[in-house]
Amino acid sequence: MTATLVTGIGELVTFDPAHPGPLGVVSDAAVLTVDGRIAWTGPAASAPRSDADEVIDVDGAAVIPGFVDSHTHLVFAGDRSAEFEARMSGQPYAAGGIRSTVAATRAATDGELRARLAGLVAELHAQGTTTFEIKSGYGLTVADEERLLRLAREVTDETTFLGAHVVPAEFADEPEAYTDLVVGPMLDACAPHARWIDVFCETGAFTVEQARRILTAGARRGLGVRMHAAQLGPGDGVALAVELDAASVDHGTYLTDDDVEGLAASKTVATLVPGVEFSTRHPYPSGRRLLDAGVTIALASDCNPGSSFTSSMPFCIALGVRELGLTPAEALQAATLGGAAALRRDDVGHLRVGARADLAVLRAPSYVHLAYRPGVPLVARTLRA
Repeated sequence: MTATLVTGIGELVTFDPAHPGPLGVVSDAAVLTVDGRIAWTGPAASAPRSDADEVIDVDGAAVIPGFVDSHTHLVFAGDRSAEFEARMSGQPYAAGGIRSTVAATRAATDGELRARLAGLVAELHAQGTTTFEIKSGYGLTVADEERLLRLAREVTDETTFLGAHVVPAEFADEPEAYTDLVVGPMLDACAPHARWIDVFCETGAFTVEQARRILTAGARRGLGVRMHAAQLGPGDGVALAVELDAASVDHGTYLTDDDVEGLAASKTVATLVPGVEFSTRHPYPSGRRLLDAGVTIALASDCNPGSSFTSSMPFCIALGVRELGLTPAEALQAATLGGAAALRRDDVGHLRVGARADLAVLRAPSYVHLAYRPGVPLVARTLRA
């Protein structure tokens, strides 16, 4: 066994009910980890120093659980900065831009995709993210979707088959034929590399009927259900996600009162991705409305080249506080425990005994600085397992 003591912590957020308040905060704290798991948390003065093989002193810094980013699209090629510039000049966002990334991704080699992926994963780690999900969806052929998931699986266990991202150009006039492909040969090829299945259920992408068919086919293969819904306008996607016991329904920019009521009565997490609204100039959803209704929420980056090209969970926390109506504590919880709930994980997103020892050390005395100092690189060190 290998034991590490992290000490000199000015403020430790644990989300452990054994410690005070909803965040389980301990001042002047320490953490003991054994073989990559949390073994003890508490005041530094009471730390079991004799049990440690290594001691890391963080000199008064705040320490929080590593961020859990439950929605990313990290395997892709190409650049859509011109599209972003056009939006900032007044052109509205539409899902059709995905097809340009599909073309670039299909043309890229495995080596090129791996190199881009490695760079983005390094960005995530540098900014305190220790658990992250990756979706496919930029291949849209059997072979390309399989290889995107295979490459994603090299860096995370949380992989999502998103063959139903958009209907590719070659099936533009045959969306039902493409749906047949997704639930048949494509699912057969991709299921071994995926934990989840997802559908972009939206005008210009997939109908509720197509989404139901795709998601139920994936569930029969043992994949958990996720969904993109209510991003571009209201619809029936959220109700379908709740009906199918989806782990999460993501975006939720245009939620109806019925959507909120349904989510509150379910185990489905509402994953908010405010980087999208920042990048598309769509209205921000109200996190306050969801929390007040009793809905579990997560914050995620939705890192992708078109609508949210950010890998920064601290940036998403700042947007959550400024634009979604969350307190700094609520935003931090959504970016850690909320993300874990969206992945139906109980071993990450907190620092209770037995959890994976994933820590983010901040260049700040408190987690509040994540929103208080937006855009500043506050993560000094990320410790994974």
